Amino acid sequence: MRKLQNNKCRICRRFGIKLFLKGKRCYEKCPIDRAGAIPPGVHGRKFSRPTFYSEQLKEKQRLKAIYGLNEAQMKTCFKRARNVENEPTDEVLLQILESRLDNVLYRLGFSPNRRSARQMVVHGKVLVDGQKVTIPSYQVKIGQVVSLTGGVENVPQIKQALEEETAIPDWLERKALAGTVKEKPKKDDIEVAADVSVVIEFYSR
Repeated sequence: MRKLQNNKCRICRRFGIKLFLKGKRCYEKCPIDRAGAIPPGVHGRKFSRPTFYSEQLKEKQRLKAIYGLNEAQMKTCFKRARNVENEPTDEVLLQILESRLDNVLYRLGFSPNRRSARQMVVHGKVLVDGQKVTIPSYQVKIGQVVSLTGGVENVPQIKQALEEETAIPDWLERKALAGTVKEKPKKDDIEVAADVSVVIEFYSR
């Protein structure tokens, strides 16, 4: 477990910014907060001038790391967003990412981070409108109710997450162990440490 946590810290160090991959634990003794923190590895300290392409690539990788997606999954999300007419692609892409079941669980405070939320979903601990869903990428629609199965609230990691005060986004509503999607999230309401417009430019090349 410690090795996994350290790997997450390495990802943040590589990008030079907190991505909160460990949830609220990132507020405690984060390597990024240390003076002179550099990327991991023997070649971590670089002085080369970044190119426009490298900056685009970095933003794409950062967004993938935040939501825990691989390249194929991110490309699929981009293609879906691009096919939506008369709406900004960057906002639609964020809405798709935010509407993933694992992310909704995280935003509702049912899980300390997105990785734990994915495990909950895969292990059959999550219900959508009373039906078990085991696909983390499931798109939760407006009006649908997300809840936890009985007993999962006693899992130490989940119990701690539920006991902590969590700022629930305005597009979600939480009551006890259930949450509802009230509306589509707006771009201005989504806090994400990546420039999504740059990611759109990268995939639009």
